[in-house]
Amino acid sequence: MPGAEEIAAAQFERHLKYNTYPGRGLVVGRSSMDASWVIVYWIMGRSARSRNRRLMAQGSTLRTEPVDPRLVDDPSLIIYEAMLDLPYTYLVGNGDQVRTAYDALCAGGSFEAALATREHEHDAPHNTPRISALLETRTPSGRLTLSMLKANPADPHLTDRFFYRLATPPTGFGVGLTTYRGDGEPLPAFEGDPLLLPCRGSVEAILDTYWQALDADNRIAIAVKHIPEGGHPGRLIIHNRFAD
Repeated sequence: MPGAEEIAAAQFERHLKYNTYPGRGLVVGRSSMDASWVIVYWIMGRSARSRNRRLMAQGSTLRTEPVDPRLVDDPSLIIYEAMLDLPYTYLVGNGDQVRTAYDALCAGGSFEAALATREHEHDAPHNTPRISALLETRTPSGRLTLSMLKANPADPHLTDRFFYRLATPPTGFGVGLTTYRGDGEPLPAFEGDPLLLPCRGSVEAILDTYWQALDADNRIAIAVKHIPEGGHPGRLIIHNRFAD
């Protein structure tokens, strides 16, 4: 039976390195350097308008913004906050459901209840899933929940909601989701359980590992947030393909 390293390497290669279009993706894991938490988020695009984006930091918040505002027709699905923080609590996702979850948590609600009010993206025929993660670091082991909101296969107007309460990944590993399982018309939604993926080396090394794995024609931007021991906000590093 393969071990964790073999599984992570195989899933990394199959779902990312040799996949031309996994779409947007997130990984939450623990660095092999010091067991600190890291959160990875990336965006991809096939069309000129989809590629008209970059990732920007405002303090500890990660958001998307257009490179050329004149090319934006409908900002609702491409302009959003991708990472938001509360004390010892970190959110990441591929759309404005991150703000929905943040507002609910601030009001004393739950991640699951907040996302129960949201649907998958209504961008037919793709019906892109909404992927999200919640990391809580009040305890040394942390608490990790991943979510996917995707179109029901029998009636794509409806949304199936999946929540995964995962054990803390071992040092040097993370767990992740992508929006798609590959290229296609329409784009096929991700299927199966969250991926076990590597988180080896420094924050910069992790960013480079994932950036280099993404298809060079379709990758747009990537960010990694480093959360040091104690759960205090750490560094947020960003690499944009289209910076200007």
